[in-house]
Amino acid sequence: MAMEPVSGAPVRRGLWKRLTSPSARWSVLALLIVGLLIGAGGVIATQVMVAKTGTNEFCGGACHSMQWVAQEYKQSVHAVNRTGVSAGCHDCHIPHHYPALLFYKAKAGIKDAIGEMRGVISTKEKFEKERTRMAKEVWAEYKTNNSENCRTCHVFDKAIVAKQKDFVRPMHEQFLAGAMTCVDCHKGIAHTAPTE
Repeated sequence: MAMEPVSGAPVRRGLWKRLTSPSARWSVLALLIVGLLIGAGGVIATQVMVAKTGTNEFCGGACHSMQWVAQEYKQSVHAVNRTGVSAGCHDCHIPHHYPALLFYKAKAGIKDAIGEMRGVISTKEKFEKERTRMAKEVWAEYKTNNSENCRTCHVFDKAIVAKQKDFVRPMHEQFLAGAMTCVDCHKGIAHTAPTE
């Protein structure tokens, strides 16, 4: 009768030995190639999903509850302006660099999917009731990250601010001094601001 191991150490050693021993069926090169193919497939699939879920059509159409803000966006200066350059949902709401982009999309996607299933903002009336709460969450996020996504397109330095009109220059000088961030003044720029 075999004795049971007293601790998990022999089991862990046996598992480690199996994981680190050469395979009887596969060469190291074959295992390396399989690993590279799986890794490349994962990277490509991730890039495709980021691209597909980063369009205005996806954001405004995949989630029933985002249709109202999608219509607001289409009327905003971020969609229609004199320069013809538009910023989409992904440009304003998702970090632009990896791995933060992936973590944010996963977190926001799960939160949005649960909210969609629960019907938290499934009608225009429910959406309007939650508008202030949702806007405050986004504004707090922008305050925390110093309006990082805004500053991807809107670049300010002393030379640019010096050429601006007198009424806006003092506020942008405060931004340059680090006393303010974009969202302190520019609430409701792409979506209707809450009335509260």
